[in-house]
Amino acid sequence: MRDALGRVEDVRRHGERYEPLTVAGLGALLVGADEQRRWRLVAEFLEEYRSEPAENRTALLEQEPAVTGDERWDVFLAALTEHLATKDGRGAPAWAEARSLRRFWFPFNTRAARVDAVVHAPAAFRRRGVYVSPQELNVA
Repeated sequence: MRDALGRVEDVRRHGERYEPLTVAGLGALLVGADEQRRWRLVAEFLEEYRSEPAENRTALLEQEPAVTGDERWDVFLAALTEHLATKDGRGAPAWAEARSLRRFWFPFNTRAARVDAVVHAPAAFRRRGVYVSPQELNVA
């Protein structure tokens, strides 16, 4: 499986036009990946997203990702999409609204991380039952 970093290297090597990773593309890369790789891919997506001009970011969130095979990650992608859109002063795409968990999920499940996430989880994550602290998204 080629990740976002591999795509950048391919573009440089072959002189192709670089296209930033979309949330739909991220979802496709998460399929079958282990947890460590998933977080690495999320970090790469966030790095690419943040480096794009604000006017280009909306397009990176529009297309609904296919299911990853793990409902928690499907909901995480919806929460991440809403969170990023909100930070940019926009609403989330309609596809993100329907995804939520029936049972809470703490991706970083230590006692300290749980307490921090309960107190500081961004609203887009909290309302879907995903408890992750903002700093985990900054260094994900």
